[in-house]
Order: sequence, then C-alpha cells, then structure tokens
Amino acid sequence: MEKEEEVAAASKAPGASADPPAPDSTEKQPAVPESTSPAAAPTAAAAAATAAQGAAPPAAAPHTARSVSSRSATSRGQSPHEQSPHDQPSHSAPSRSQTPNGGKPPKARNPIAQLLDFAGPRKALTYVGCALSAISMLVSFGPYICIWFVARDLIAVAPNWGAAANIAVYGWWALGFAVLSILLYFAGLMCTHLAAFRCASNMRKQTTEHLMRTSLGYFDTHASGALRRVVDGCAASTEGLLAHKLPDTAGSVAMILGMLVMFFVFDWRLGLACLAAVVISMLCMMKMMGGRGMDFMTKYQESLVRMNKTGTEYVRGIPVVKVFQQTVYSFKAFHDAIQDFTQLAQDYAVKWCQKPQALSLTFINGVVVFLVPTAILLAPGEQSLGAFLANFAFYTIFSAIIPTAMTRVMFISDAVQTSTDAMNRVNSVLAAPVIEAPAAPKVPAGNAIAFDDVSFTYEGAEEPALSHVSFEVPAGATVALVGPSGGGKTTAASLVPRFWDVSGGAVRLGGVDVREIDPHDLMGRVAFVFQANRLFKQSVLENVRAARPEATREEVLAALSAAQCDDIVEKLPQGIDTVVGADGVYLSGGEVQRLMLARAILKDAPVVVLDEATAFADPENEAKIQAAFGRLARGSGGEPRTVLMIAHRLSTVRNADLIVVLEHGRVAEQGTHDELLAKGGLYARMWADYEQAVAWRITSDTSGKTAAPVTVNASEGSECDGSAYSQERSASAYVSPQRRAEATHRGASDSEGGEA
Repeated sequence: MEKEEEVAAASKAPGASADPPAPDSTEKQPAVPESTSPAAAPTAAAAAATAAQGAAPPAAAPHTARSVSSRSATSRGQSPHEQSPHDQPSHSAPSRSQTPNGGKPPKARNPIAQLLDFAGPRKALTYVGCALSAISMLVSFGPYICIWFVARDLIAVAPNWGAAANIAVYGWWALGFAVLSILLYFAGLMCTHLAAFRCASNMRKQTTEHLMRTSLGYFDTHASGALRRVVDGCAASTEGLLAHKLPDTAGSVAMILGMLVMFFVFDWRLGLACLAAVVISMLCMMKMMGGRGMDFMTKYQESLVRMNKTGTEYVRGIPVVKVFQQTVYSFKAFHDAIQDFTQLAQDYAVKWCQKPQALSLTFINGVVVFLVPTAILLAPGEQSLGAFLANFAFYTIFSAIIPTAMTRVMFISDAVQTSTDAMNRVNSVLAAPVIEAPAAPKVPAGNAIAFDDVSFTYEGAEEPALSHVSFEVPAGATVALVGPSGGGKTTAASLVPRFWDVSGGAVRLGGVDVREIDPHDLMGRVAFVFQANRLFKQSVLENVRAARPEATREEVLAALSAAQCDDIVEKLPQGIDTVVGADGVYLSGGEVQRLMLARAILKDAPVVVLDEATAFADPENEAKIQAAFGRLARGSGGEPRTVLMIAHRLSTVRNADLIVVLEHGRVAEQGTHDELLAKGGLYARMWADYEQAVAWRITSDTSGKTAAPVTVNASEGSECDGSAYSQERSASAYVSPQRRAEATHRGASDSEGGEA
C-alpha cells in the first residue's frame, strides 16, 4: 500500500501527506488520485529501479497506442509482451527516455555526457566554468614563479639583501596573480552551479513526469523509497559532480600539466625527483579506485538504496512497532540493511582502501623525501650554487600544491563512480514504458461501459486476474461488483480508467475502446473514490480543488456541502483555509473520505467508480458518506451518472440495477438482488453469510459464560445488536437513481433490510 500511496501523492499535488494511510483492503487497489485527472496534476512535481517489461494491446483490439501492464502479484501472472518499436514516448526528455527496445535501458554512455544532456542549453556554461577553472589553476602558478625570482635575486646579492632590486614588484605581481586566480575560480564555479542546478531540476522533472505516465503496476514492483531516491537523491548526487567536481578536475588536470612543464623548466633533475613521488601516489590511487574498488562502490550504492527503501517501510510501520514495544532490531529487513551497509563501508575503508590510501598520502605529502636526497647528490657538482639553491627552494615550495591536485583527482574518481550509479538508476526509471495516447483518438458517444470478453494477467504471474469477463453498465445505471476477496473486482474497475491495459478483449466507454480514447479525455470522464485516500499537507481548499484547479471558492464550498462536510469545515480554525496536518489539525478516516467525495463531486465526471468507501467508517460518518454517494451519483443538473461500484458489504448493493459476481477472475453470475437470491448460487450463499455476520453479538448469561452468536434474518432485525444493526442500516442508504422509484414502494421488511 505504501508504494501505491506514494504515486497517488505524486500524481495529485506536491506536499506531504497529512493523514495516515487507511488499512489495507483484502484486495489490492490501484493507487490513483480520487477524482483527479492527469490534467489537474502538476506536470513538474518533484516526487521515487529496474526497467519494466513492455506490453502491447491484444490483436483483438488493434490500436496505434501501446502500453504496459507492469504489476507483480504473488499469485497472479502475465506473459510479457513486446512493445512496438514505433511506440516511443512523446516526451521532452533526452533520448534515453525513448525506449523503443522493449523497455530496456539504452546503451551506457559517459555519465558526464548524460548529465550535460539534462542541462540543456546551459551545458555550455559547464564548459565555460571548466575552462575558467583551468585558467585559474594556471594563473595560480604565478605567485610561485614570483617567489623563485625573489629567491634568485636575494641569493645573488647575499648577504647584502638590501641590494636586491624589484623585490616589491615581484610581491605586487604575486598578489595580482593570486587575486586573479581566485576571481577566475569563483566565476567558473558560478557557471557550473547554474548548469548543475538546471540539470538537477530537469532530472527531477523528467523522472517525475515519466513516472506519472507509466502504468500503475510499475509502482507495485518498485518500492517508494527506492523511487524517491532516484527522483531526489540521484539528482542531488550528480549535482555535486557538475557544480564542483568537474571544474575542480579541469583545474587539477591543468595544474598537473602545468606542473609537468614546471618540473623541467628550472632543473629537470629536481623535477624528476618530484615526479617520482607523483607517479607512485597515482599508482596507489588507481589501485584503490579501479578493479575491486569499483565493485565495492557498486555494492555500496546498492546497499544504500536497500537501506533507504527498508528505512521508509520502517518509518511507516512505527505505530505498529510502538504498539508491540519492539525496536529497530525486531524489524529484520531494516536491521539487516543497516548491518550490510555498515559492513560494506567498513570493508571498503579498512580492508581495501587503508593500505593504498596510506601509501598515496605518504608519497604525495613527502615529495621532499625524494627532493632532499636528490639535491644533496647534485649540489657538489653545481657550478652556480646560488642558482641551484634558488631552484631547490622553488621546487620545495612548489611541491606543496602537488597534494592539492592529487586529492582533487581522487575525489573526482569517487564522484564519477557515484554519478555513474545514479545515472544507471535514472536511466532504468526513464526506460520504464509508458501508457501512450493513440495517434488518432476517438470521442466516446455516451457514458455506457462495456466489458467485452476481457482478460487480464499481471506481469510475472501464472494465472490471469480476469478471464473472459463480459458485462455492461448502461449509461446512468448503477452496477455493483461483488465476490470473494481476490476475485478481480478492483482489477476490473481499474481497467475502466486504463490504469492497466487488457491482455485480451476490450473495455469500452461510450462504444469506444478506452485505449483509443485520449488519456486526458478518459480521465476527465471518470471520477474515482477508493478506500485508501491521502490528503496533502495543504489547505482543505487546495485538497478539494486538486480535482479541478480552476474551480472557484464558491464551487469548492458547494462540493463540500454536497459531500456532507459542513460540520468538518465549521470545526476547523480557519475553515477551508486550514492546513490539514499542521498545528495539530487532523481528520478521521471517515472525514477524509468525505473530503475525497467532495473532490469527486467537484470534478463532475459523468462516470463514477466507487470502491467500498465505507469499510472503515464509523456509523455517523458512514451515514453521511452514503448521503454524499447519493449526491455523487447525480450530475450537476440532476441527471444520473454511470456508477460502477465495488462492494464488500452486500447491503450497499441490493438496490443496484445489476450485480456482477466475480470469482477467480470470472463472472460467476449476474442479475438483480432478487434474481440472484432466487438462483441460489454464490451470491445467495454470500448473502446468507452476510445475514449471519450482521446478527452476531456477544451476550452473557447468569452462569458467566459468553454466549455464542445469534443467527436471525437480517431483514427482520429482531435479534440484531442495536449498534451493529444501526450501522448496517446507514450502510444501505444508497439507492441507484433508476431504482429509487421502485424502492419507495417496497415493504417494511425491505426498509429494515437496508433501503433508504
């Protein structure tokens, strides 16, 4: 559920969730924003990694659009389908998001080149910044050269130091070179930071936009913690490479090349002594960073992702952990992830990096260890001892900048490894196939829904979730889906708004296959109210307005009133401007459900899909929710809407125009309540079980024993527990518009059984 809730939050609006998730239902539900169309969702939301397998629509319903069913279920399966090479996402992202090769990540490219693609036109600033950084490092040699001139002149006139000329001039030149080097370096950093910020921003936007266009099944197989790290963490890690490491590396390369030249300008023999230390240090670093070092870094990044993912799950489960007085050690997955990460970090630092890094630092910081013996050997044979001492002084001072250059090179190796791993994860997300709009979309002629021999199989499962399902929902009618848990009710409802694409047959809206309807048009025609709902840490006004951002304040208030939310608004400190989840303002599950109904009412879509939204509501909230259902089932002009509802409480569907019973992914039977009872099939048995469950109560006799359940006819209600029975009466308040007239003529027993 937490994966589904994350993508629901990303597709509706930015902001943190302000209420805890509802309990899991017995059947897995797709995570979508209730009554919110993609058009209303922010296109630049900053919301979270392997590529999903592509899937093409069946030949029975040819289309130009292709999409994917990408969900993993423990007890369901699907044979993978290949995505058409011509069906590429019409996305503004770089070419890696175009995945004509069946969803496989594109061929690996240099991570720096891929990052610069995200920077767009501003990638030129990266080149400018690197050039300025390189020039800055070369200019920084100026003060050292000035020091050499000073040393040469002083040694030449020793011990008459006052006779040395131009000492002050050399000092001013050194100061000028130092200031110019600093200015050039900061100018280069400004350029690279501008490019890095644009790159990180575009990466977050494009990965989020791509995730919003993937099938809902993708989020069942990819944990929200891992996706969040891809969207946010990977962008942050690559930002450091572009903003700091690249200009520093360009400067370091320029510095090393300049040092090689400087080594041999004044005295090549002393230069070779300095170069020997540099070469040995570089060999030690290459051993540390290459080979097994790269494997260690890959495992380190994978362990970090695993720890982030399990950490997110642990935080979400803290209420359960606290209730049972457990600790982090009892949460085995999180504990093991921390242990693995700690062990990898220790192994990398101690077992692999300790010796080569110690040697590298020793040699690079001990250049004088090579320089002094060389000078002692060469000094006796020098004709001009003063010039030799000046050269020795220069190399001694100049060797101080060698560790700086080598340290920067070492850090760039680490940054490239981190960025390569980050780009691989971003590529895997951008390679996930998306649900595309048809090339020539059609417009539905009405609001009737038809399932035409529909079959659907989740990816990776062996058995189909739906098999040859056929039924119709006439325009303006109410059809209920009932059946045992796992029978395919939520799956069938999810195919209407095209959360997934069918494996066989077709789902039609207004006589048009939903795959031939533009996704924005389709979403605009369907409103969703599911069990699991989430509010954003925003005002009530903005939460409801997510369904239709252009709605006025008065329209939002009218929708709230129609959804029986007047009492909620009245008790909030700032009314509809109150931020939910801030300053101790929280709502109950039933109150949140009513806000979701207000969102659906505000959308005013002609088709409504309801998943048993009263399953976790108290009797008072349930009565108000049922009253809101009645308003939701009618359009703004009073015309009946097409309603497809999933029911777990049978009392809520007895007045539906048609009841479809699903079992093991097939239609077991269908008809009205009375017709199905007369057949004596699965529905009749479920109704009998329901009546017995309603009548169950706990009593005590004089002997102190707890009584057994009392079985009565639920429609009579003579032996029912008062509170349970009252709740069932409120649960049955909804009556379909087409059967409302008939319901008013029913007898007293029908009224007692759950009719309004």
